[in-house]
Amino acid sequence: MEQAAREAGAGGILDRYKADYPVGPHDKPQSMCPAFGSLRTGLRMRRVGTILSGSACCVYGLTFVSHFYGARRSVGYVPFSSETLVTGKLFEDIRDSVHEMADPDKYDAIIVTNLCVPTASGVPLRLLPDQINGVRIVGIDVPGFGIPTHAEAKDVLAAAMLSHARKEVEAGPVARPDAVDARPSIALLGEMFPADPIGVGGMLTPLGLAAGPVVPCREWRELYSALDCDAVAAIHPFYTGAIREFRAAGRSVIPSAPVGVDGTHAWLAAVGDAFGESAAKVAEAQGITAAIRAGLEAAPIEGTVTVSGYEGSELLVARLLIESGARVPYVGTACPKTEWSAPDVDWLAAHGCEVKFRASLEDDLAVVEGERPDLAIGTTPVVQRAKEMGIPSLYFTNLISARPLMGPAGAGSLAPVVNAAMANRERMASMKAFFEGVGHGDTAGVWEGDPNLRPEFRAANAKKMEKRAKTKAAEAMI
Repeated sequence: MEQAAREAGAGGILDRYKADYPVGPHDKPQSMCPAFGSLRTGLRMRRVGTILSGSACCVYGLTFVSHFYGARRSVGYVPFSSETLVTGKLFEDIRDSVHEMADPDKYDAIIVTNLCVPTASGVPLRLLPDQINGVRIVGIDVPGFGIPTHAEAKDVLAAAMLSHARKEVEAGPVARPDAVDARPSIALLGEMFPADPIGVGGMLTPLGLAAGPVVPCREWRELYSALDCDAVAAIHPFYTGAIREFRAAGRSVIPSAPVGVDGTHAWLAAVGDAFGESAAKVAEAQGITAAIRAGLEAAPIEGTVTVSGYEGSELLVARLLIESGARVPYVGTACPKTEWSAPDVDWLAAHGCEVKFRASLEDDLAVVEGERPDLAIGTTPVVQRAKEMGIPSLYFTNLISARPLMGPAGAGSLAPVVNAAMANRERMASMKAFFEGVGHGDTAGVWEGDPNLRPEFRAANAKKMEKRAKTKAAEAMI
């Protein structure tokens, strides 16, 4: 599909994605459809409509998962057939749908997203008008063969909207944000727990600074405020496209985040350097670390914990766990390594933690099976495997991301859920013993006789797969 997309004229987009979201050591990190990230981000914005163009099965799955995660609005869909795809009628259908939907009384912007098939076929969303009746039109391509993870697809949309908003600002006056703070501000890059931006704002107050909008934003006007900031905090360091737009607007970038004692101390020092603040002011702001230290000491964590996920905050969580007293030998993230993750990588390495970027499921499982930790924090299949082994485990996205990480609020926030999970080890062992001998995989269950395995079918299927692999290898050499 990538080759087809390049032949259809999408080579420039794919080359930019390769530069923004480098792969390696694994070229295909395991994550859900990347378009979920951009879709979910758009659906969280007020007065923003969404249209998807792609295979019906893909659209069904994406909308199902989006509504599962709390989307409360409809998703537009432009279906296609082989004929409309080949003749270019699909683009005309998309254009007509956008014109029909562009009601300024309802929308500030409409996001149109090409999924894999339209991107591979070269459906040119760039030819859509920038605005219709005052409604901005933002077209993006989010193919699974170009965007490695759904976390990075959030950056694709954030960057596209920032680019659109930046051009509006350059062209002339724009609508003022609802709330304006006269103090210099720092935009916060990356989705985070709602209390964290408030906490960051409190830590910046002694420096005479304010926390700006969180990008991805919740409404269009916040994009103007974000671009009007004086610096950007790369809380999630993989937002490469968004950072490019901020740099085009002349904004500097501050890596890492105020997590734990060491992280908060270093981050506030970096903020002070960026704004030319005096050492006395920085020291005053850093006084907050006493409250953070007290919070960590009041909620200690004892035991070995492995961390893996695809949200982009895995390194920050590992730092907080280590400062809480846990041993964290490994943290894996499906996101790539960037220059803005360097402070976290260096700190974790100094504390005996191996960091794996573009980690695969096999990497994460190998660590869990080798370390046999007291707790495994990870994705659904990691949690499933750990529970099969009788190891307590927590799903990163729903149980860890749903907690504050920064400042005094973050200190001790992980301890209750982590300690409660680790206390379940004996119960996990009892459950494992109870279900011992009931089979695994296609032999799971209670059988009166031996399961009907039909090894001849397995052997025949294995031969077919081997033949198919050889054929593909031969075609690749031609």
